Amino acid sequence: MSEVALYRKYRPKAFAHVLGQDEIVSVLERSVADKSFSHAYLFSGGRGTGKTTVARIFAAAIGCKPADLSEIDGASNRNIEDIRELRAGLATMPFESPYKVYIIDEVHMLTPQAWNALLKTLEEPPAHVVFILATTDREKVPDTIVSRCQSFVFRQPTFDELKKFAVDVAKKEKVTLDGPSAEIVAMFGDGSYRDTLSVLEKVFVRAKGGALDADIVAKVVGAPTHDLINRVLRAIESGNAEDGLFAVRQADKDHVEMKAFLKLLLHKLRAVLLLRYAPNFAKEFSDEFTPDDLALISLLAASKEKKINSHVLYEFLEASRGVGFSVVRSLPIELALIKVTGEVK
Repeated sequence: MSEVALYRKYRPKAFAHVLGQDEIVSVLERSVADKSFSHAYLFSGGRGTGKTTVARIFAAAIGCKPADLSEIDGASNRNIEDIRELRAGLATMPFESPYKVYIIDEVHMLTPQAWNALLKTLEEPPAHVVFILATTDREKVPDTIVSRCQSFVFRQPTFDELKKFAVDVAKKEKVTLDGPSAEIVAMFGDGSYRDTLSVLEKVFVRAKGGALDADIVAKVVGAPTHDLINRVLRAIESGNAEDGLFAVRQADKDHVEMKAFLKLLLHKLRAVLLLRYAPNFAKEFSDEFTPDDLALISLLAASKEKKINSHVLYEFLEASRGVGFSVVRSLPIELALIKVTGEVK
């Protein structure tokens, strides 16, 4: 694998390479071609969805050279003095470009006074200046600012898109990533291309012979082994709370992140329900789960008792809301498990 960080190596350098933002790219490309672009843009969306990357590509597309491109971190340059300093440099003409471009990342972090100072600039910007404001929290951007910008909302990639992305990058790095392994990587990518690359970078270090399996990937990212998750599934089906609790306890001893435990557990619980009520999912699941996992999921889906049902899924969804705040990391999972196995009525 290349020594260059994956997020740098696979960061798009042109509009054609941007993933998952086709409508935004299309509008921006057309505005560049027609020379009808705005002097203020607002890019909003989740982390790792390409906002700053697209901003840089757009800046280059309108002819802005590096010397005339300024990237500002709104979190650390959030006060009115910072914006006043920025405004002081606006009158200066570009060094070697038709436009000066200012990219302000995490712009929602600006203070109210800084927003007011920036608003005056956005109302009457110099003809040679283009602002691109990027934020992960659009609700915190004042309406007066939003109304003066051409706004684009970047969508987060779907689970399947992240999974395909992980497999494609692995192929380019000459690493074999099977379906179950890609599932874990995509899950821990958490709706972000950048985070998915970070996960891949970790697991690639452990690749031996250019291949990875789900157990290796699980250990690297701090996910529980498939056996521990399956023990909980069997405990729910059998009503044996004790065995399920021991599996959760073992995960805790193995320093498994409890959020990760719940993610994988919910993933399999959902698969049981989908397979029960839509058997045609079996073909799709053959690439998502190992043969042993799929055999267990199929068995549970066909259970006449239907111990794994929507009520069970709901209880563990509720547990996921509290797992990050519990003093005892595993407590929300343990309570949900006791409840669904019938120990608490």
